[in-house]
Amino acid sequence: MVESILSYGLAMGAVYALMAVTYNVMFSTSRVFSFTAGALGMLGGVFGALFIGRLGLPSGVGFLLTLGCCALIGVVTEFVAVRPVLKSLDQHLYVLSTLALTLMIQQFTAIEWSTVPQPFPRVLPFDLFVRERFWMPVLACAVVVGGMEFLYRHSMVGRAFLAIAEDNFAARALGLPERGLRIGSYALAGMIGGLAGFTSGGILLAFFANVPTLNFYGFVPVALGGIGNNRGAVVAGLALGLFQQAANYLVGGVFASVAIFSVFIVALLAAPQGLFGAAPARRV
Repeated sequence: MVESILSYGLAMGAVYALMAVTYNVMFSTSRVFSFTAGALGMLGGVFGALFIGRLGLPSGVGFLLTLGCCALIGVVTEFVAVRPVLKSLDQHLYVLSTLALTLMIQQFTAIEWSTVPQPFPRVLPFDLFVRERFWMPVLACAVVVGGMEFLYRHSMVGRAFLAIAEDNFAARALGLPERGLRIGSYALAGMIGGLAGFTSGGILLAFFANVPTLNFYGFVPVALGGIGNNRGAVVAGLALGLFQQAANYLVGGVFASVAIFSVFIVALLAAPQGLFGAAPARRV
């Protein structure tokens, strides 16, 4: 039982962490929580099953095509659901615009793909100590977090992302291409979300109805880890995955979800800024 909780819990926790990073990357340059994150994760599984399973393409080619398609969906999100809202004084309308786009993507996938969960093909012909579906999400999470740290700390593009996230008005005054950086961040978020769906395909399958699950359980680590804090999101995501699987074994069913909601609410009441977030400063 313990082995199953650890393997499944760490795998799902890594998926939740990747979805949280997807939220953070989109938020960093637009200050918008795009609820298309769950759709990007779902499409990662669907595109992977389409390219590798149905079309019979090599795993590497299918993987790259999946990331490319999800990056394109990320760019479309910025153009269709985010940019028009940024021009409005009522910027909270992003809740409606991104949810509307998410529902459109979900329903189109159900019509064109299937309303029944479809199996996800094997990517590699071998396993490493544990099954592919368990170690792939964890490896993907480690690679993404390491890559993001390198991008932000050791590249001019990453520093420009940080500048836009810190103060977009000052960044524009310095001549940074805010619009181009925002498009780039949404393309990057699309690839990260697609990677989450691709590597979790062996567990979640290629299913259009994965969107709400990925949206909600991906947002929980954002709130617990602190908005924009990728390290905190990873720690919170892994903890969430382990806690979820332990609750499924101990109480099961609806009660496991109740336990997750209860811990989530208590944690936010104790630390509204997130367990790893900095307390907001107020000028007095």
